[in-house]
Amino acid sequence: MSEPSSYLVCASQRSGSTLLVESLRATTVAGNPEEYFQYLPSTSRSPQPRQWFEGITDESVLSLLAPLEQGIVDTRTSEQWRDQLRSLGKTPNGVWGGKLMWNQVPLVLDRAAGLRDRSGEGLRAALDDILGPGLTFVHVFRGDVVAQAVSMWRAVQTQVWRDDATPPNLHDGAEYHADGIAHLVRILSEQDRQWRWWFEAEGLDHVDVSFDDLVRNPQATVAKVLIELGLDPQLAPPPPLKRQSDGRSREWVERYREEAAEKGLPL
Repeated sequence: MSEPSSYLVCASQRSGSTLLVESLRATTVAGNPEEYFQYLPSTSRSPQPRQWFEGITDESVLSLLAPLEQGIVDTRTSEQWRDQLRSLGKTPNGVWGGKLMWNQVPLVLDRAAGLRDRSGEGLRAALDDILGPGLTFVHVFRGDVVAQAVSMWRAVQTQVWRDDATPPNLHDGAEYHADGIAHLVRILSEQDRQWRWWFEAEGLDHVDVSFDDLVRNPQATVAKVLIELGLDPQLAPPPPLKRQSDGRSREWVERYREEAAEKGLPL
């Protein structure tokens, strides 16, 4: 077995990345992967529902989303933030794990800009300066972006982003809205395009993990990633999370596809 490597899961929201990182965490040797880069310095919180819809003025969409909360300003220096992130993401064997969404790249660049002795500009240099060189990159993607957007549309309304035990609540208060879903289709499609462009532009080898593979055979998919990290594939655990998709989501996906064909909405 080769020396284990640290890694960064590169994804977009509702792509299956949480199932992957929680499975890797459950091995106890594959780092403590969290979405460390999601917290806005102005609030110390991840983007709130309405912040996903900046520029949208349609009140029928905005009325379905919780109002903004002020939060607390993060006063850590870039060095303090980096040192804490490195510590939190590491298991005793030295493997660090984390997750980055493309919409969080500006936060990474902003944090890195405050570090002393920068190695260069751009995302690759920022990640090297924050986490050290030699990261393994894992690209998680979902081919059905409409289903992905429907999942996110429900999540931003309910603010329930994961399910450890109970099945989805059919009466969770979420409402269908084609324009809300269309907005997220555009965002999520662009995020994946940007990841693919970045890997190619930087000439980076990476591990591809599809949502379909994760759902169809999660243990085998996690085992594949463990092999790439130089870790024992036998440590791949049973899925620690339940899938949140249900019949209601599937109905919304079909309904949106029909409306998209009629109104020219993105697919």
